[in-house]
Amino acid sequence: MRASNRHNGLVSIDEIVPQLDLLVSRLERAAEQLRSGEVSSDAAATIVEDAAALASQASGELERAARDDGTGAHPGQDALL
Repeated sequence: MRASNRHNGLVSIDEIVPQLDLLVSRLERAAEQLRSGEVSSDAAATIVEDAAALASQASGELERAARDDGTGAHPGQDALL
């Protein structure tokens, strides 16, 4: 496993996994609430909006981790001159 890359602004996968686990748990709770059918339409709309924001945040975290993986150039991408 890679060590932390905080000193150079990069984030390791080891640092991002706990954040993603938390976001997934929150999304799962939101889905359970919606499936229960015990929420008003206004509350359901709020849950859906919150879930969309959480999914966007998780996507951003994954993109940042992939971009900052510390390996330098990505396969198939040549360095610019």
